[in-house]
Amino acid sequence: MQSVFERFLEQLSEGVDEVDFRSALAYLSSQLDLLAFAYLSLPPRQGDKPTLISNYPTCWTARYLEHKYQSIDPVIVRARGGGSPFRWGSSLPGVEPSEAQHRLFDEAAQFGICSGLTIPIVDLRGNFAAMTFAADKRDASFIRAAERYEHGLPYVATCFHMFVRQKLSADRLVDGVLLTAREYECLQWAEKGKSNRDIGCILGITRHTIAFHLANVRRKLDVSTTRQAVARLAASNSSRC
Repeated sequence: MQSVFERFLEQLSEGVDEVDFRSALAYLSSQLDLLAFAYLSLPPRQGDKPTLISNYPTCWTARYLEHKYQSIDPVIVRARGGGSPFRWGSSLPGVEPSEAQHRLFDEAAQFGICSGLTIPIVDLRGNFAAMTFAADKRDASFIRAAERYEHGLPYVATCFHMFVRQKLSADRLVDGVLLTAREYECLQWAEKGKSNRDIGCILGITRHTIAFHLANVRRKLDVSTTRQAVARLAASNSSRC
C-alpha cells in the first residue's frame, strides 16, 4: 500500500481542481478494490454549498445536494460525531431510521449504493467531512477490502481533506475575495519570495501564465502590485488564526 499511497500524495500535491482530486481518489480506490467513493465536506457557514467529490452517478449526487440530503442522511449524522470508521448497509447498526431516512436509503440503492465504509473527519479547526467507500451489494470482496485497509483509510481521508481544504475550500478567500486554486497557489509562492520564473518551474507552467494569474489576483484584490497582494494574503491568514 505504501507505493500506492505515495502516488496518491503526489497526485494530491499536484492537484488544483476537483477533477484532479477526483482522479487521485479514483486511482487510490481502484488500487484498493474499493471502486465507488464519495468525499463530502460540509461548509462552516450555514447556507454555503457542501463540497462533494465522488464517482457516484451524477444524477444521484445532484439529487442529493438539491434536496440537502446531508441534513438527514443517517450515515452523515453518525459521522458528524467523529470517531472510528464504521460500516453500514441498508440501515445503520444501532440506529432506527426515520421514514425519510428509509426513503433515502432506498433511493441510494437504486443508484447502486447499498453498503459502505465511512470515515469521519473532524479537523483541528472543527471542520467536518466524511469519506465513504461504497458497493452495490454487501459482497465478500468489498468486505475483505474494507477490513484489509480499514486502519489505513483514516490517514488517506485526512490527507485528502487537508489538500481539498487548502486548495478548493473557502481557505482561498483573501479579505473576502475568492481566488481560483491556481491564483491562490501562485500568490502563496509569491509570498515565499519566488519570482514568476521560479513559480513557473515549480508548477510546470510558463512564467507568462504565472503573470496572467497574478494579474487576476491584483485585479480581484484591487491592488497595484503583487507585493500588496501578498500583504493582503498575510493579513487574511493572520485573521484566521
